[in-house]
Amino acid sequence: MKNVLFLALLLTSIQLFAQPDTEVHLVDIETVDGETQLSNPRNISNNPGYDNQPSFYDKNSILFASTRDGQTDILKFNIAEGSTSKWLTDTPTGGEYSPLRIPEKNTISAIRLDMDGLQRLYEYNPEDNSSRIIIEGAKIGYHFWYTPEILVATLLVENRMDLILCHLDENGKYRTIQKNVGRSLQNIPNTELVSYISKENSKSSELKSLDPITGATEKILDIGKTEDVCWLPDGTLVAGMGNALYKFHPKNDENWSLLQSFPDKNITNISRLAVNVDATRLAFVAEPSPANVVQKQVDSYNAGDLDAFVNCYAEDVLVSNFPMDIRYRGHEKMRENYSSLSPENKVYDVEVVKRITIGNKVIDQEKVTGNGKIQMQVALYEVENGKISSMRFIFDDSTVSNPEPIVQTQMDAYNARDIDAFLETYTTNVEVYNFPHAAQYTGKEKMREGYSKFFESTPDLNYIVKNRIIIADYVIDEEYITANGGNFSAVAIYKVEDGKIAKVTFIQ
Repeated sequence: MKNVLFLALLLTSIQLFAQPDTEVHLVDIETVDGETQLSNPRNISNNPGYDNQPSFYDKNSILFASTRDGQTDILKFNIAEGSTSKWLTDTPTGGEYSPLRIPEKNTISAIRLDMDGLQRLYEYNPEDNSSRIIIEGAKIGYHFWYTPEILVATLLVENRMDLILCHLDENGKYRTIQKNVGRSLQNIPNTELVSYISKENSKSSELKSLDPITGATEKILDIGKTEDVCWLPDGTLVAGMGNALYKFHPKNDENWSLLQSFPDKNITNISRLAVNVDATRLAFVAEPSPANVVQKQVDSYNAGDLDAFVNCYAEDVLVSNFPMDIRYRGHEKMRENYSSLSPENKVYDVEVVKRITIGNKVIDQEKVTGNGKIQMQVALYEVENGKISSMRFIFDDSTVSNPEPIVQTQMDAYNARDIDAFLETYTTNVEVYNFPHAAQYTGKEKMREGYSKFFESTPDLNYIVKNRIIIADYVIDEEYITANGGNFSAVAIYKVEDGKIAKVTFIQ
């Protein structure tokens, strides 16, 4: 559909204070032969924990929320000097988020989440370290200064955010403009309008404009499920997906196009975009790659650092035997299970023998050494918001016969598009799933229906195995597939029973 941004983007949570490990990155903007180009990417936060929500104080300095000593404060970074110039807040009873400079002032505004659960908008004066509440009684999510007296903001209501207009010169009086909106509030260049994301349509969000004087709104374009955009001075929109930035001009372009991709493994899930006043620099937030998150927990385990190890996982992490034999859930149970992990008492060392990464999933074949033994296992990790949300194990069983030959036979038949030879490698009641355990269909006849047509209509069909892990009665293949002139990657987890493939789980 025209103008729909990235249909594959997943809707992220609107909860403001979920805190993954994130970093703030900065790139330079220049125009070369009429084309916008980005250069000199660098991590300007470079800090363990949560660094997020950048905004420009002026063209040469930037504000963002950053973690220090277990709390989140506002940091001001001097771009020209390449170093932190000053911490602007220090609130032992709470943490600050989403900083903005208040127009015509040297003070800043930020959301404060207090230990008593209150979440309010404050003004901070770095010169005398004073602060004051800007809006009484309102649980503010995000905000944008239209003028020093008019504030466009989102109000947290139940499980959504509503767009409000607040007149501070009228004792903070505000009115609701629209229910269920996103977090991105931006000035539209060369206009008196503010853009916001409407989520009234659950299938595809819309980018809309707001006139803060009249309260009038108007649709600009459909924008899929993206959460963050920013505008360049010429009216070009910029948005992130994965490890890349994309651009789109609502008046001139039919489709989004690539602006810049970043090969750095520590740049993924780009979000929270901001451009400085003269459009010479762009800031964004990114998570480390899933593989780096997983490697960090391996290194923490091998170092015997229990706190660092557990902190690599989400609070409600699910640990199970593949696919869904649950062992335990949550940090507390994990600490109990790994209670002996310390530099002095650690028994085992883990070595990653092979690693497959696809999307937010990492599959490690691990050699575990300790107590005079060597054991093999496979761990399947899911990474969300910079933390491992689930870990599923497959353990070696030396009594199982080699499952590889039958899987290789089915691969050869697949590439030959020989439907009978292909189906011969499967059990009559073969079960097919999407990861981790979503049933798709059962039985050879269902498989024949789908694959017969696919084989007939795809003369260039072929796949190669980029990486193969064999453990117990499982074969895990990282596959690179060619079909109808295109290419894509997938992972197939084959379970072999009595010499035939009995179950297949696909990850795409």
